[in-house]
Amino acid sequence: MSRQLNHQVAPTSLSAFPGQPFPLGATVTDTGTNFSVVADGSPSAAGAGESGVVLCLVDAAGEERRWEMRDFTHGAWHAFVPGVGAGQRYGYRVAAHDPGKLLLDPYARRVDSTEYDLMAASGAGIDTLGAAPLGVVAARSAPVPEGPRVPWEHTVIYEAHVTGLTATHPAVPDELRGTFAGVAHPAVIEHLKQLHVTTLELLPVQAFASEPGLVATGRTNYWGYSTLSYFAPHPGYARGRGREVEEFADMVRTLHEAGIELVLDVVYNHTCEGGPSAPITLSWRGLSPAGYYLPEWIDLTGTGNTVNVAPLATIRMITDSLRYWAGELGVDGFRFDLASVLGRPHGGPFDAGSALLTAIAADPLLSGRKLIAEPWDATGEGYAVGGFGLDWAEWNDRFRDDVRDFWRGAGRISDLAYRLTGSQDRFGDGRRPWASVNFVTAHDGFTLRDLVSYNDKHNLDNGENNADGTADNRSDNNGVEGDTDDPAILSRRLRQARNMAATMLLSTGTPMLSMGDELWRTQGGNNNAYCQDNPISWIDWEPMSSGEPGPATDLLAFYRRTLDIRLGAVALHQGEFFSGRPTDVGADDPAAVAVSAPDLAWFNASGGRMSEADWADPHCRTVQMWVNGTDVAGHGPHGELLTDDSWLLVLHAGVDPVEVALPDGEFGVAYLPMLDTGTADGTPPDSSPLSADLELTVPGRTVLLLRAVRPGG
Repeated sequence: MSRQLNHQVAPTSLSAFPGQPFPLGATVTDTGTNFSVVADGSPSAAGAGESGVVLCLVDAAGEERRWEMRDFTHGAWHAFVPGVGAGQRYGYRVAAHDPGKLLLDPYARRVDSTEYDLMAASGAGIDTLGAAPLGVVAARSAPVPEGPRVPWEHTVIYEAHVTGLTATHPAVPDELRGTFAGVAHPAVIEHLKQLHVTTLELLPVQAFASEPGLVATGRTNYWGYSTLSYFAPHPGYARGRGREVEEFADMVRTLHEAGIELVLDVVYNHTCEGGPSAPITLSWRGLSPAGYYLPEWIDLTGTGNTVNVAPLATIRMITDSLRYWAGELGVDGFRFDLASVLGRPHGGPFDAGSALLTAIAADPLLSGRKLIAEPWDATGEGYAVGGFGLDWAEWNDRFRDDVRDFWRGAGRISDLAYRLTGSQDRFGDGRRPWASVNFVTAHDGFTLRDLVSYNDKHNLDNGENNADGTADNRSDNNGVEGDTDDPAILSRRLRQARNMAATMLLSTGTPMLSMGDELWRTQGGNNNAYCQDNPISWIDWEPMSSGEPGPATDLLAFYRRTLDIRLGAVALHQGEFFSGRPTDVGADDPAAVAVSAPDLAWFNASGGRMSEADWADPHCRTVQMWVNGTDVAGHGPHGELLTDDSWLLVLHAGVDPVEVALPDGEFGVAYLPMLDTGTADGTPPDSSPLSADLELTVPGRTVLLLRAVRPGG
């Protein structure tokens, strides 16, 4: 497929005019197309027609027509070519680096392929015409209408992969599986709605290509954290090639009509062009390597090609990309992969007020979207959980680790208390509890089933001798590594899965479900399945579709019940942090005697208030959290004031049963059982009211949620 550089330019009868520097990319008009690109060239020689930046149009037969770009304004080379319209393939050649490489426009809104010839892309002087992706001039389309704008405190996120979500769903036709249209299928949307998901977060859908190391070994980047184009939807997710923009927009419209927001996982910290050990030249490396990338010895991402976020051209490219997806394609928010990199210009220390992060948060359009940071990078210096600005939410790995530790019998009860109440220790400086995106599992790491089934990672299928993926899983196999038929072990695993799910879904903050956890999905202990485009990574929908009783159907029923409760229990996902402020229990009932009580109270197993000694006890495994619902700190979807029942959450992680005394009548004259992780679907075995001060036997490893009956209620 590779060939030596051919300097011959195909004849053309068309003329190129100067055009305009903005907008960057290929912009269609009624009479032609304006092309503009940032690249290294020679502005002083442009008048002589020797700038070194060449626009190349490629026809269906693979022949090029070339124009030396002679106009350089505001750091961009630009030209207008009459008669060129949508569907035209194009690229650039840059003499300053390797004129053999036909380069993809970073602003291309469509790409003709995501495949490339490894030898041609990595070999100096080898022509990549026909051996690497090209941009395709795209027609402008009508913007997608704005989405439902769900308030943060009422948000429930579901993280998913386009293929993994749809590849085996029996109700999704074969031709729609693994596509944007498959995600928008009524059966998939109905599943999300039954979980009360408000916000679907998709792993990368910007066009991506596999890194050189994967191509060389016949593997693929299934997850998509290997960007080829920051503007083009991934063509592999369209059922009709060339229709990816339209099909993506249709998916967004359908989700919005169902009341569901769409958040995209975006990767602006590195690209698919490989590192110093295996570099390839497809786009940025051939256009302006020093402009787009940090020096190879400054590696913040572990890929060897960290994007340099300091130059204006990079800031403009990233913000233009975000505005395109949000403004024209209707995307409701973004989760930024390794977001700390975006706050480390020139590879320096993290700065929440960096030019790029400020530009994103200050943008009139983007500031109204959900902005979620993965607040770390591949270096210790990049760890910045709680360090982003007021406009940002963040993945909270402290929540993940502390909840995992509590349920495996480690960690401190005081750490768990912070996580249950929105992680004020991390986000309390002028922010809101929704800034904490609470998760126990994500695409990166064990599934919930594997978290309770494996002590160690099992990643041999990835072809890296089990060296990839973290060894810090904080997991517990509950007696046997991997699958087992032992009913006692299976029962304990499911109970622990319910415990961690309930802890996440009932904590203050923004819960994030990981695709398929609710269906007991396993990856066989693989905690880094980034290259597994196969059943290892796909949801197995068969248990749900068959309706046969079993762990998957039971766990799904548990998730639905817990999320049903959460939907109505606004006191459990308030919009402000608890402050200890007094409220009047019963004040809304004229027949009741008002009793002053705090907005939050903690009790030990004996029914007394948690003491300093209790909080400091490293062996404490039981806590009761009472939340006052009479004065909810937050508002409804339309800004209305909210009130709720009061709630008592009992968590006991000890192996053995414990006697728990319920709080006295000041906090509830009775308590109604609403959720019990000791049953398969969470339904309490006895829903009879429990009196205040009652000593209740709580089995080992159990979460109970009780609704408090107010004095006079």
